[in-house]
Amino acid sequence: MSPESENALLAPALAADEDHELVRASGRGDMRAFEALYRRHSRRIYAVVWRLCGGQAARAEDLVQEAFLRAWQALPGFRFQSAFSTWLHRLAVNTALMELRSRSGGQELETDDAALEWQASADTAGQRTREQLDLERAVATLPERARAVLVLYDIEGWKHEEIAAELGMAVGSSKAQLHRARNLLRTRLGEEHERD
Repeated sequence: MSPESENALLAPALAADEDHELVRASGRGDMRAFEALYRRHSRRIYAVVWRLCGGQAARAEDLVQEAFLRAWQALPGFRFQSAFSTWLHRLAVNTALMELRSRSGGQELETDDAALEWQASADTAGQRTREQLDLERAVATLPERARAVLVLYDIEGWKHEEIAAELGMAVGSSKAQLHRARNLLRTRLGEEHERD
């Protein structure tokens, strides 16, 4: 085995060991260690929360901050029964889902193209392809619960039972919301490409 291959295999284990040390230090109140955890994990956390929020950057940023605040408060009791990254990811998703539940029954987000104009620009690196942008825009227009089920099932790999428990719905409702979300995406993506 080449040294590069060996390093690639060891990288996840080394990152987990570094996380464990940083988590222990953070649990003792070390802010620098917690800042290192934030820098290491915030982009991934932001990505999933941003999708759950339908691409609303300010809302996603607020929820990421809320998730890291909750993580800081809970770290002294962290038991290392799972990887820190897994625990943090679940905590962030739960934070976003709690916010979605608190908003349910309230207004649905606007779903017309005018409400999403801000998303039409390229990302800061300018590397997003048109298809990716179309998909992100279409996902952002989905109703919140359908979007949450789609993101959790298709992107995050959750099971319907987990989604149902987190969103307070029946398993059948989770499956129905996923079916609804996929159909709406097909329709919306088809409409986008017909306009070209």
